[in-house]
Amino acid sequence: MSISQKIHMNTRQQTFPVLHLHCAACVKAVEDAIRNLPGVAGVAVNLASASATISYQPERISLPKIRKAVQAKGYDLLTEEKSGSEAAEKIRTSEYRKLKSRTAWAAALSLPVAAASMFFSDVPFAGELMWILATPVVCWVGRDFFLRAGRQLRRRAASMDTLVALSVGVAYLFSVGNVLFPDFWLSRGILPHVYFETASVIVTFVLLGRCMEERAKSNTSSALKKLIGLQPQTVTLACADGRQVQVGVEQVAAGDTVLVKPGERIAVDGAVAEGSSYVDESMLSGEPVPVLKQEHEKVYAGTINQRGSFKLRAEKIGAETLLSHIIRMVQAAQGSKAPVQKFVDRVASVFVPVVIGAALAAFAGWLLFAGVSGVTHGLLAFVTVLIIACPCALGLATPTAIVVGVGKAAEQGILVKDAESLEAARKINAVVLDKTGTVTEGKPTVTAALWAHGDSRSAPALRSLEAQSEHPLAEAVVRYLEGEPLRAVTAFESLTGRGVKGVVNGQTYLVGSARLLAENRITTDEQLAAAAKTFTAQAKTAIWFADEKNALALVAVEDKLKATSCVAVRQLRRSGIAVYMLTGDSAAAAKVVAAAAGVDDFRAEVLPQQKVAFIRQLQREGKIVAMAGDGINDSAALAQADVSIAMGTGSDIAIDVAKMAIVSSDLSKIPVAMQLSRQTVGVIRQNLFWAFFYNLIGIPVAAGLLYPLGGFLLNPMVAGGAMALSSISVVGNSLRLRRKLKRAEN
Repeated sequence: MSISQKIHMNTRQQTFPVLHLHCAACVKAVEDAIRNLPGVAGVAVNLASASATISYQPERISLPKIRKAVQAKGYDLLTEEKSGSEAAEKIRTSEYRKLKSRTAWAAALSLPVAAASMFFSDVPFAGELMWILATPVVCWVGRDFFLRAGRQLRRRAASMDTLVALSVGVAYLFSVGNVLFPDFWLSRGILPHVYFETASVIVTFVLLGRCMEERAKSNTSSALKKLIGLQPQTVTLACADGRQVQVGVEQVAAGDTVLVKPGERIAVDGAVAEGSSYVDESMLSGEPVPVLKQEHEKVYAGTINQRGSFKLRAEKIGAETLLSHIIRMVQAAQGSKAPVQKFVDRVASVFVPVVIGAALAAFAGWLLFAGVSGVTHGLLAFVTVLIIACPCALGLATPTAIVVGVGKAAEQGILVKDAESLEAARKINAVVLDKTGTVTEGKPTVTAALWAHGDSRSAPALRSLEAQSEHPLAEAVVRYLEGEPLRAVTAFESLTGRGVKGVVNGQTYLVGSARLLAENRITTDEQLAAAAKTFTAQAKTAIWFADEKNALALVAVEDKLKATSCVAVRQLRRSGIAVYMLTGDSAAAAKVVAAAAGVDDFRAEVLPQQKVAFIRQLQREGKIVAMAGDGINDSAALAQADVSIAMGTGSDIAIDVAKMAIVSSDLSKIPVAMQLSRQTVGVIRQNLFWAFFYNLIGIPVAAGLLYPLGGFLLNPMVAGGAMALSSISVVGNSLRLRRKLKRAEN
């Protein structure tokens, strides 16, 4: 069960930075520490983004207690809501600088040790000289490996640090023993070898590998960093007395008037109060064309004002803005786990103990079967097996690809809520589209209003009822009747899929579809009935207004087809995906819209529960169904679909239920999301193949499997380089996904 499925009403889900993660075993240690706490519903730790997504019940457990449990394992969880990410970034930047410095020192000190081993090993006191040069590398530069391995040993745990500490420690101590007590081996006819160069070069290679890995991992989260960088720190407040005051964005309150100058990035969500301008919304929607914003139109934090200046009235600030919501969604998605990761986690949990066992078995095998040279070769095999094994490659294979894929989707205006839905999108073979706001623009306008016998005295009642409804068609009617006064409405009732009902001035009125009038046996005027047929033939929606006995008016509402709907449907069908359209509108209107969009199969006058039933029917037929919608009445169907896609302009409920959200409400983003899913899963499979293949081949070769065939033994220093390259290659392959997706866009 995924984290999102475990969440219930009193459970909060948050993503926090985690410090000191190095491999898959670290991930498991942190997850186990958090998962076993009372009040924690679920946890997913992501190695690539160094974060933990935790679902917990605040009334049962506090964040400080969770952090304390993580710190007890030797890691740290930054739970400060506002400054946690910034603090983590500063700490990681500082640690990266220290890592580079230590790597440079290790390389500088290891080089003469390696040179002495290759060219001057027979020189008197060569062993002592190498001992002196190798000691700072092992005991100073590489001390963290031993400290972390010691802490893990006390907790009966093991990680990549355990493997490095064991291999380096054994090579170093064995060499020290041979320098101090050479007669022990000489008396047995064995030449005492020293492996100071092995110990020091292994430390250098591991540090170099981690240095390159950290740099590459930093690049995988570049999309999230871009989003966070979109948040301005200051704004200009336009005061009532005409003054302009520059303040920090945290000081802005809802209702304040903010002046936005040309070239400035908008700091809060709101509506244009005065002026107009073109706004670049590409960072949120992925659409490069600037959008004209006029009075009363919405603008969003993070977007860039281009030419004109305007004033906006702040509506949502801080964590409530669309940009903040997107950042949280991307963080949660990048921290989530794909289903395939469960298998990898099981392997990672036993990986280090198995490797240690394999190394001991290799040492024992050489002792038993290699005679005099068994100790030397066995020791080398033991060290080499420990070094070449790489749980890091396994731990990074899936999360790095997920981080890149989710980040790239966000840059395209596609918000993916979790890795499971990103992985599932590639399997979609049927797409169900809602009509209003999905296939059409969702900005309906009234084109005509006809009153029975020309009597419009009940217009205030119509406007008052529609003002109570959240349906976009109702909003169009309210705007059209803007001059009519609003009356008090009692006994208001929303009749799902049919319309609304309420009492105004003691009279009961109905507003909705022809079905609603039929159910209530309302008499319709012949002139209005004829007009309704004309409207539906023109793909306009006919809204009826009636009292308890007679139809009083007919309103025609038009919602234009989105320019991208035809392109999206054509792309989906070309890919072999069946496309369906569902609507609560009349069959005649639905037919015209479906034909214009290129959809052959549609259902009209469909209630919300019938949408759910239709999706279930497709699923029974073996189809993997994606549902795209934007309304409250779509939420049940979205929840039923295998992959749910909410349009960004839709209701909060639809967006909360859906597993994906398209900020720009552009249907052509659906094929992009599916392509992104296929490419991301492809990279995950490649990463896992090479990670498993590397370990399955590398460990036996390191143990000496090829020695009987051609006398080949793998040098521990070469093994150290190969181990570092395995992690780097996995991260590099995931970064290739980013470049691949970029080429696909072009």
